[in-house]
Amino acid sequence: MLKAQELQGVYVPIVTPFDEDFEVDAASFYNQAYQLFQDDIHGLIVNGTTGESPTITQEELGILFATAQAAKEAANSQASLVIGSGTNDTRSTIKKTEAAGNLGADAALVVVPYYNKPSQQGIIAHFRQAASVGVPIILYEVPHRTGVTLELETVRAILDIDGVIGMKDSTPNTKLVSELTRLGSKPVLCGEDTLLFDALQAGAKGVMSASANVETERFVAFYRHFLAGNMEESKTLYEGLLPLIRLLFTEPNPAPLKWLLEQQGVIASGALRLPLLSVTEGLQERLTAYI
Repeated sequence: MLKAQELQGVYVPIVTPFDEDFEVDAASFYNQAYQLFQDDIHGLIVNGTTGESPTITQEELGILFATAQAAKEAANSQASLVIGSGTNDTRSTIKKTEAAGNLGADAALVVVPYYNKPSQQGIIAHFRQAASVGVPIILYEVPHRTGVTLELETVRAILDIDGVIGMKDSTPNTKLVSELTRLGSKPVLCGEDTLLFDALQAGAKGVMSASANVETERFVAFYRHFLAGNMEESKTLYEGLLPLIRLLFTEPNPAPLKWLLEQQGVIASGALRLPLLSVTEGLQERLTAYI
């Protein structure tokens, strides 16, 4: 199981490929996972938002995780395997987190409960219950999706819970990671792709980047240069990635990623399950430079 001191580096929330009948395409998933492991990522997230988690069944998750394990073994990778298990219902989150543990996940990524807008104390209680399962928990704060913003003291209270090993911070600036670093918290991974370099400078221990499904080697190199203290090299690499990152979020994630991966021949189809739709022709034209 993943420990707090091990939560660092480049973590990638992998896409879930579907065939033309919108069924899970395990062969394409294997190809993508294997390539990511070959590029020396530090962790893979199965069933994250980028993996279209709201549409994935428990049976499909079992297939995806077993496929990721096989790809990891074939690539001889030491990367951590994390499963997204958070929902806006605490009982459901507990069951999904237990299932993640039974599948063999190193940790579970648990999003702040969305839609029903619980109180700060309710959110703390939610994470306390999730952590009681015994699977290491990574707190996922993404207010533009959940409709709730965690207060600093709420984040600190959650990170103080035994079994919570760190967090993914997808807030729109580096204020939270700066404050947590100043106060000496458990590790934070930046999940806002346009802020990755700034977040590392502010104290983040790594990144959890959807964009790193493509150009993965460059994301890993940017992080490694930063870790080695080569700030100019790291910044130059990251600034070179920013135009792609911005394009990938021009339309709803993961549509641009899946279109690009299909064009690159990594996955057989860029199909998405409704209500998500494929990218527009205009964005396709702009992404063509990265094929």
